[in-house]
Amino acid sequence: MPNFDLAAFISGLHINPLYSISGLVVGLLVGLTGVGGGSLMTPILVLVFRIHPATAVGTDLLYAAITKSVGTAIHGGKRTVDWRIVGLLALGSIPATLLTLWAIQTFGKSQEMSHMITRALGYALFVTATMLLLRGVIKRMAEKRHEQAVAEHKPLHTGRRAFLTILTGLVLGFLVSLSSVGAGALGVTALILLYPQLPTVRIVGSDIAHAVPLTFLAGMGYFFLGKVDPNMLVALLIGSIPGIIAGSFLAPKMPEKVLRVVLAVVLTLVGWQLVTK
Repeated sequence: MPNFDLAAFISGLHINPLYSISGLVVGLLVGLTGVGGGSLMTPILVLVFRIHPATAVGTDLLYAAITKSVGTAIHGGKRTVDWRIVGLLALGSIPATLLTLWAIQTFGKSQEMSHMITRALGYALFVTATMLLLRGVIKRMAEKRHEQAVAEHKPLHTGRRAFLTILTGLVLGFLVSLSSVGAGALGVTALILLYPQLPTVRIVGSDIAHAVPLTFLAGMGYFFLGKVDPNMLVALLIGSIPGIIAGSFLAPKMPEKVLRVVLAVVLTLVGWQLVTK
């Protein structure tokens, strides 16, 4: 377990401006499209900066925990978080995260684990790209199916819905802890299918709120395993926070559908690079 001296860290802080520029670009895209930073930041760290996959994932997880905390505060103030859903997701994701961290600690020094993380990241990007393109279609299908079920008096049983929510959390815990990707695109899509009667803003708010303990726990696990670069984390935050703010202001003026298609294509190409690496 690494010893962390805050005063020594601050005095010895070294900011790489290239990391901050990357954070600015990713933050801007997150603000414009709402896509999780992990889908963009971790591949950049691995492919562009040649950071070890485990260090890239660990650093990005803490980066996500900090940025998503701001989003949770905003959604919480607007009362657009369903805390019951957050709790059910956490029942699955927390044990899965702890199990994944144990596996990384046990096998993390092997070359096979490094390849596994890289490939998991690549496949997670394929899923993210698909969800970006199909989210609108999936939402319409889920709403139509829900209306039909209500009309036929056959809504999804509350207990079964709760079980499927916990199972969703378990999958997210494993995927996010291993690749730092999935909490946004996959989580939101799964919740749309499970809770089609809820407004999208409430689903997004609940997903963001759940991502905070998930990414924080996983990120701290990586930190105690010595797989987080604090200097890089600070540099990324310096760029990404103003980027997210700027992107949020520009979002209403940009063609979101076009941005999502372009982003989906980019994520697919990056995912292919990672899988075939």
